[in-house]
Amino acid sequence: MSKKKLPTTNYQLQTSQRGFILSFAVLLSSIILSIGLAVFNILSKELIISSVGRESQFSFYAADTSGECALFWDTKQGVFPTSSQSIVYSGVINCAGAQFHLNPPDPGVVIVGSLTSATTTFDFTSANYCARVLVAKYGDGQTKIESEGYNTCDTSSPRRIARFIRILY
Repeated sequence: MSKKKLPTTNYQLQTSQRGFILSFAVLLSSIILSIGLAVFNILSKELIISSVGRESQFSFYAADTSGECALFWDTKQGVFPTSSQSIVYSGVINCAGAQFHLNPPDPGVVIVGSLTSATTTFDFTSANYCARVLVAKYGDGQTKIESEGYNTCDTSSPRRIARFIRILY
């Protein structure tokens, strides 16, 4: 008995085409998914970079504001001592809502001096931004203001950024 070969029908062609189309659809969807994941990865890194740049600006603004404040109060009002014996200003120093006294010093204000120079250190806090300012006046008439600004006052924050400004005159 010989086996007869059955003729190929349209039904058999359609099922083999369905298998090809299914594998092609899986391949195409995986390519599109991998492209989408790559674009998402790039966008998320760009967002992180832009937020770090923004926070860096805030810390720079805090350093600049506190440095300019110290410069104003020193050049226009002459409040920072030039030696350990020259603390004469007893009013309130006010900068962008932050207030402190030099005489007697508020907590956080440190004045260290000798007969020929004095260094005043104070913390500047405005809204959510902070700065630590050092004003050093020397006997030869030279003054140094160093201001380190932070984007957040939370010292334990892993996203805390510092920027530093030095003014010499």
